[in-house]
Amino acid sequence: MSWGPARALATGSARLPSPVPVPLSDALGCRLAAPLVALVAVPGADVAAMDGYAVAGSGPWRVAGRVLAGGVPYDGELCPGEAVEIATGAPTPVGAESVLPYEQAQAAPSWVDGAAEPGRHIRRRGEDIAEGAVVLGTGTVLTPAALGLAAALGHDTLVVRPKPRVTVLVTGDEVVHEGLPGPGRVRDAIGPFLPGLVEWAGGRVAETVRLPDGQRPLRARLAGPSADVVVVCGASSIGPADHLRKVLGDLGADVIVDGVAVRPGHPQLLARLPGGPLVVGLPGNPFAALAAAVTLLAPVLRGLAGMPARTETSALAGEVRAHPRDTRLVPVRRSARGAVPVGHDRPGSLWGVALADALAVVPPGWAGEQVELIELPPGG
Repeated sequence: MSWGPARALATGSARLPSPVPVPLSDALGCRLAAPLVALVAVPGADVAAMDGYAVAGSGPWRVAGRVLAGGVPYDGELCPGEAVEIATGAPTPVGAESVLPYEQAQAAPSWVDGAAEPGRHIRRRGEDIAEGAVVLGTGTVLTPAALGLAAALGHDTLVVRPKPRVTVLVTGDEVVHEGLPGPGRVRDAIGPFLPGLVEWAGGRVAETVRLPDGQRPLRARLAGPSADVVVVCGASSIGPADHLRKVLGDLGADVIVDGVAVRPGHPQLLARLPGGPLVVGLPGNPFAALAAAVTLLAPVLRGLAGMPARTETSALAGEVRAHPRDTRLVPVRRSARGAVPVGHDRPGSLWGVALADALAVVPPGWAGEQVELIELPPGG
């Protein structure tokens, strides 16, 4: 299957999960499934915007009391010629016309004088946000600031599109996960990059499992309880240790994409297991696996998370050789003169991708026109 239709099928295979209420502590990065409405006004009462004296009428004023933020409000109404010492954020008494800041006040034990400006330094109830106001729309990504806003508006939980949960299965008897690999062994380079890529695409890795080669351990994992998406690393080709297709067939899976005309990463796969979980098969070479992940996995996760697709185009500022039949994904760095190929782009190496900030999508027979850029996950 050509690269563009494969990506479109991956996006279309995602079924939006039902919205769920989650506590604020679990909502970071999720998208709102309903508008965020102010349950309270901000501020919730008329409050002092400065430390000083709430005053009524003209000075000098007799100091009739003291009010602190979070303390007991002043009991009664200020009459002209009266003042109450007040802290920032404390509710102003009924009848207060302004707040005279300490810096502008001449104070005695029971009297205060100064140049108070009518209406100054009092924040009126609902001045910032009215009760019932819609402050964030459906689909907004919940940032740390948005969560603070929700808390300030009285929310303990929010209705969101949950982040899709991803299980990663790293297969291969030759794969080691720490230290220096011995003869005939390779260090796992796919498992370490997947959590960041999954998070960037809108999901979260729920667990990472290491499996030996063989149909039985792979079948047991795919047949058991599952996340929304299962990513299988290193079993999607047609070699003697690549069992994913056979296992999916035995489990009655619906294969949606079986191989993509893209380099690197053509032996990739997308299927749906009975009951709903999606399976993405990635090749074992690291750059090929990353190319397959941005081709199939990232569109699936964005679709499940309700995230819109990102589009960007650019000229290529460097020599690139197109493939006659397949799309090429070329590591590049953006510059003022276009996307510059960084080289080091063999399927088994992540060097070029580590130098790059995007992948250029070079179609078959490309003749120099602008190309699509796929942003690579940033470092933070």
